[in-house]
Amino acid sequence: MTRRPATGDTSGRTVHVDTHLHTAASYDGYTTPEALVSRAGAVGLDAVVVTDHDTVEGARVAASLAEDLLVVVGCEVSTADGHLLAIGVDAAPEPGRPLAETARTVRERGGVAVVPHPFQRSRHGAGRAAIENVDGIEVYNAHTLTNIRNRQAARFAEAASYPAFGGSDAHRAGGIGRAATAVDLPADTPLTRESLLAAMRAGRTAAVHRRPSRSRYLTKVVENATRKTLALL
Repeated sequence: MTRRPATGDTSGRTVHVDTHLHTAASYDGYTTPEALVSRAGAVGLDAVVVTDHDTVEGARVAASLAEDLLVVVGCEVSTADGHLLAIGVDAAPEPGRPLAETARTVRERGGVAVVPHPFQRSRHGAGRAAIENVDGIEVYNAHTLTNIRNRQAARFAEAASYPAFGGSDAHRAGGIGRAATAVDLPADTPLTRESLLAAMRAGRTAAVHRRPSRSRYLTKVVENATRKTLALL
């Protein structure tokens, strides 16, 4: 199933949303919900989606703390075919099921299903054959060094008419906002969870970003390798 891409209509207003963020509720996250909310406001984001691995607990805490920032509860689901962002869900979908089936569950619960870092098998990115019944593709993930997979994701999204999303995939506060999704809201529409999700479903999205430093990328790679090694001991 394909979705209509962004229309480019500028009659409304554009908000910037980091749609891929982690707190310490993720096994590989370091950011407290308090620090996440503070940093997101400091870098000028209009909203964030907290997407911890297979849990919404960190997102719920962040949402309860936010005052001038819209925090949408979500999670990054470990499907049988790779990771899937479940944006706007109240509970984490069951992990381990096929991606298309999980995406259908997300949509039935009123959420938006987006494939993060596709084709990056070392990071549990979904392959082309598994991507079905989703609302969008993360065409720019800020945790990258060569940008090859991001370009591949962008070409795939354009060819299949999937809306484009961008996310920082930040596991530390300093990475928040390095990539984001620009979402066009209709004229005179306030920014709410409902209006944001509706605009995402309509494909009124685009990816915006800043490239991360090489040292930040390598630090993350070393941390992940160390974690995997310790888990085997």
